[in-house]
This record gives sequence, structure tokens and C-alpha cells, in this order.
Amino acid sequence: MTTIDPVAGRTAGPGDTARAPDATRTTRTTRRRSGVLGAVGPVVAVVVIAAYCLAPFYWMLVSSLRRTNDIFDNSLLPTAWSLESYTKVFSGSTTFARALLNSLIVASTTTVLALALGIFAAYAIARLNFRFKTAVLTVIIATSMFPGISVVVPLLRLFSDIGWINTYQAMIVPSLSFAIPLAVWNLTTFMKQLPYDLEQAAMIDGCTKWQAFRKILLPLAAPGVFTTAILTFIHSWNEFIIALSMVNDPAIQTATVAISKFTGASEFQAPYGEQMAAGVIVTIPLVVAVLLFQRRIVEGLTAGATK
Repeated sequence: MTTIDPVAGRTAGPGDTARAPDATRTTRTTRRRSGVLGAVGPVVAVVVIAAYCLAPFYWMLVSSLRRTNDIFDNSLLPTAWSLESYTKVFSGSTTFARALLNSLIVASTTTVLALALGIFAAYAIARLNFRFKTAVLTVIIATSMFPGISVVVPLLRLFSDIGWINTYQAMIVPSLSFAIPLAVWNLTTFMKQLPYDLEQAAMIDGCTKWQAFRKILLPLAAPGVFTTAILTFIHSWNEFIIALSMVNDPAIQTATVAISKFTGASEFQAPYGEQMAAGVIVTIPLVVAVLLFQRRIVEGLTAGATK
């Protein structure tokens, strides 16, 4: 008995029936392999990207745990574990501890001021209707695009004239030029997602405009505020060029500047171990902050993605 093969468009004879199961089995095997590759491929890509990004931090941590004589050893793990570099960072001097405190003061003050100004500015832009709103947002975000090195000389001249050299405000005010636009832009986008009906309902129930803002909108905007605060703090904590240019007093300098000024046993020896250990110490507060507020950060970054 012969049948018509609808795919090939020809008459299928008895000899073709033996090949049909083999073709079906091959198709199933191909699909199974494609499914496995489709599931494993993204995982492999994530692992490769994560390894590439974390490799410098891993090498910094491993190098900080080597002895000074083994600092140029290329093994993946130290041959002899040692806290010698960490001891040297703090031994005999409180300069680095003071630098950590200075970084905390500058970063915290910058973050608080940026949020205080950014929240009100973002609320006004998101809720009020006025001409050139888009132009205002464009100008605000454009002010943060100037490279720091381009404003160092004018700021140095200005701060020298008004006596701000070797002061905290000489580092905080320039950092605000990036932090405030970031806060305004992020919070404006976030507040536009909040329904205006919530404010109206609160005011109908007897709240003033300020009470509706403080009791209704701010709690709802908490994920965006946390995300902006973390990003602003990280940028201020890592800032280097302004702090290096405006401060030459060891009692005022930040941790990033203090690390760059570490000296070895002689002027011809670079203290790589101490610099690696100090780098690990400086990174720890950022890692802790991200881990503590991870859920808030994710909520803020994904706000408005779904309805």
C-alpha cells in the first residue's frame, strides 16, 4: 500500500516507513539539545560577565592578604596568608582612620543635601505644569555631564579667593553639581509614576498640600529615594579629582586621596600591599550599603517598568 507524503509531495513506499521513526527521533534530539543550550547559555554568559567584573576585586583582596615579600606572586591564592598589610595601614598613625571619617562626612552630607533639594525639585517638575519643563530638565541633567577635570582650575581659583581651600565645603559643593541633577532626574521619573488621585484623596480627607506630600507621596517614593541615595553616596565616596585638588591637609583629605599618597619604605618602593588593603577597606562600606538596601534599590530601578 502506498501513501502520499504531504511534505515531500511524492508517493511514499514501504521502504520509507523505516526512516520515519529515525527522523522523528533526530528531531526530538535536536530540540532537546536546543532547549539545554537555551537554558545553559544565559547562565554561562552571566557567570562570564560576573567573573570579568569581579576579577579585579578578587585580585585586590588576595593581594592584600599576601606578605610583602610575596606581593608579586601570581598564584590565585596566597602561599602564606597574612594581615601584615592591614596592620600597616593603621599602625603608627591615625591618618587613614581620619581619612575614612572625612569620606563619610563628605559623602553623607552630599547625599543628604542632594536628596533634600532633589525631592522638592522633582516634585515640582512632576506635578506642576509650566512652560519649558523639558528644557529645565535638559539643563539640569546637562550640568552633570561636564568632566570633573574641566572645572578644577576655575573652582580652585574661586575657592582660593573665598578661603575654602582645605575645607569640607570645597569637596561637598562640587560633588553636588553631579548629585543634585542625578537626584532630580531619578526622582522626577519616579514621581511621575505616582497617581495624582492619591494626593487629591488625601486633601479631600483634610490633609494640606504639605501633609499629602509628606504622609502619602514620600512613603510611596521611598524605593526611588533609596536608590538615588545609594547612587549619590557611592559617587561621593569614590570622588577623587576634586578632593585631591582642593585639599592638601592630611587632616581633611578623604580616603581615596589618602590611598594615593601612601609611601613605602623608600621613595623607590610602592606600597602595593597597603594600597590593596586600604582599597578593600574603602570598598566594604559600599558593599554593606548595597546588601542592606538591595531590595529597595531593585524596587527603585524597576519602578514604572510594569503597571
